[in-house]
Amino acid sequence: MTEWAKLAQDFHNQGYNCAQAVVCAYCDLVGLDKETAYKMSEGFGFGMGCMEMCGALSGAFMLAGMKNSAGADQPGTTKGQTYKVTKMLKEKFEQKNGAYLCRDLKGVADGNVRRSCPGCIEDACELIEEYLTK
Repeated sequence: MTEWAKLAQDFHNQGYNCAQAVVCAYCDLVGLDKETAYKMSEGFGFGMGCMEMCGALSGAFMLAGMKNSAGADQPGTTKGQTYKVTKMLKEKFEQKNGAYLCRDLKGVADGNVRRSCPGCIEDACELIEEYLTK
């Protein structure tokens, strides 16, 4: 586990939600200050507050956008490529875990817990770090 991934786990242990843990651990790599990273990702924990898309994976998507986007001065020019990256991240995450929705990862419907929150954070960190550091 890398230092960034360890930092993400430490943040989660301190009470950060899954999305906050991932985004804040890597904020320095994408030019975000920690306070902004923390605040912007708050609504994405617990599967966007309703057990939908995994919060850790949502955090990875935010980081991918920060790395890839050309910004507001060039609207629409990079979103297609960013969507390809987020799709790739989602597919790899799903291959590893058999699911990407929080409720499925936690086994809400079938009692089959596929991955813990710390495990999801670990996997999201591995995937986004590979993208951010290439």
